[in-house]
Amino acid sequence: MRLDKFICLSTELSRVQAVASINAGLVLVNGSTELAQTTQVHENNCIEMQGEVLKRRAFRYIVMHKPLATICSNVAEGYPSLLSLLPLSNTSELHIAGRLDVDTTGMVLITDDGRWTYNITLPTKRCHKVYRVGLAKAIDEEAALALIDKFKQGIQLQGESELTLPATLQVIAPQEVLLSITEGKYHQVKRMFAAVGNKVRRLHREQIGALTLDLAVGQWRYLSDAEVLSFMD
Repeated sequence: MRLDKFICLSTELSRVQAVASINAGLVLVNGSTELAQTTQVHENNCIEMQGEVLKRRAFRYIVMHKPLATICSNVAEGYPSLLSLLPLSNTSELHIAGRLDVDTTGMVLITDDGRWTYNITLPTKRCHKVYRVGLAKAIDEEAALALIDKFKQGIQLQGESELTLPATLQVIAPQEVLLSITEGKYHQVKRMFAAVGNKVRRLHREQIGALTLDLAVGQWRYLSDAEVLSFMD
């Protein structure tokens, strides 16, 4: 990461204060004064400021049950930011690993570990996300088999050149299904059902990887070490 960001994540300095410290020649990288705030540093570098070796704060890994009418953003934009529900310091350093729309509820994972996030969000990592979907139109028994196969083969979304990756569809009731996908395209679940002539009325994410939602609406907790490791290669 950039040197100025590393300093912010290792101290209580703001970005402006971190840059000022670098410009003043107060920061050493591997024993040499570093004056470029954009210099890329890594965990194996020794970074010192005024004689103190800096250590990045420990990463945070959080699961939350997202309520309706909240947005997966660091800033409130018409709706409250989901991060405003966390009574924690330095929430600006956090991000959401796989966002949900304002009208979608369910599991979100929150962290400040960007590499960990890649294991959840990159389609090549094949991390399954399971959604409980309420539909406008009922699916009869005969149509269900064809629809399950269609989702398995991939759906052609409007404006996309390629089919979606294979998805698993399970019909729970005529107007309720469970859908498991490994991608996170823009409004993907809603667009998938629109492509087959249906409309999503309710959308709730209840599982990511092997982790299932065990919290009441609005509640959160830190992940255990085992849960964190379950998303790592």
